[in-house]
Amino acid sequence: MSAGRDQILGGIRQALKRGPLDEAERRTLAERLAHPQRNLVPARAASLEPAARLALFIAMSEEVQTTVTQVDRAAAVPRAVADYLSRHNLPSRLVVTPDPQLADIPWAERPMLEIRRGRAEDSDAVAVTACFAGIAETGTLMLISGPESPTRNNFLPDTHIVVLRRAQLVASYEDGWARLRDKLRAPDGSVALPRTVNFITGPSRTADIEQRIELGAHGPRRLHIVLIADEGPAA
Repeated sequence: MSAGRDQILGGIRQALKRGPLDEAERRTLAERLAHPQRNLVPARAASLEPAARLALFIAMSEEVQTTVTQVDRAAAVPRAVADYLSRHNLPSRLVVTPDPQLADIPWAERPMLEIRRGRAEDSDAVAVTACFAGIAETGTLMLISGPESPTRNNFLPDTHIVVLRRAQLVASYEDGWARLRDKLRAPDGSVALPRTVNFITGPSRTADIEQRIELGAHGPRRLHIVLIADEGPAA
């Protein structure tokens, strides 16, 4: 474990009035972290072939008011985004994360789109981000934080457009976590997870008032996925 993590865990143990871990407990904890056991996976997400995984992801996404546009290659993304903005009468000014996964998208082919790369600000109405994985089990997007993927871009703008590649689709949450651990595993077997992992299922919503669903209560009121069929850069 890193010194920072040891310090945090030490503070938690102190608050719980627990002493430091002995060597046997530390070995047990390290083993569990290095080789986590999978939890239960719903039958609908078990052993899915790629075509079935895609169909389930789209069906579950649309069930929670997420819209999905499929394109055959990254070059088609600017047109798909422009068409979506036009249909919903949304501004063409976009804040785009500086994520390498978006590097092959030719935004210049749609000069009417005004692109700014960086962190979302209060004035940004539409954000475009990449994501780490799409989870077919519930139509959920798995996004990780980092300098090139600021978390605020997922939640601050009123409209969130996510570029996802078909190769990033996994069947279950457990598959998503396994994929993340494999990506971040160091040569010594340790895994340093990102500060934040967000799971987003549909646009923000609440039913606090009279049990009526209101979209956009605590984040974007629109969530749109542009799903690329090619096997280009993946997370």
